[in-house]
Amino acid sequence: MLVRTHHDLTYAGARVALDAALARAAEIGGAFNIAVSDSTGGLLAFARMDGAFALSGGIAQDKAWTVAGFNGIPTDEFYEAISNEDAVREGIAQRGRVAAFGGGVPVLVDGALVGAVGASGGSAVQDKQVATAGADAVAAALTHGEDTP
Repeated sequence: MLVRTHHDLTYAGARVALDAALARAAEIGGAFNIAVSDSTGGLLAFARMDGAFALSGGIAQDKAWTVAGFNGIPTDEFYEAISNEDAVREGIAQRGRVAAFGGGVPVLVDGALVGAVGASGGSAVQDKQVATAGADAVAAALTHGEDTP
């Protein structure tokens, strides 16, 4: 095979994810930064809620970028995978944008990575809840026929 084709999240899909993640963040009662990327980690949509830490914006983007760059592994699972390998863990820490803590999740369509959502501003568990709400909303929209891949 010399060429491959794949589906990627669109801006419209990113907005579905972003809006759902913002709604979940509001339910939690926190101020979050939320980033949605395509499957290569390219930023498609971003929001910084009122009161969210300015520096968390870059962290949210890095979480989405990390998920995309490591083929869809959620950031908390990525940390678990490297936690017992000191050299790998310490080497990864030297890579500027890699985020190996909760809050980055893949957007999957039929098991294929099409994008990622990163959230930052709460605990790692809250960040993952916010990001997951975004990713799940894309899957739900596709299931309800709002668009087809």
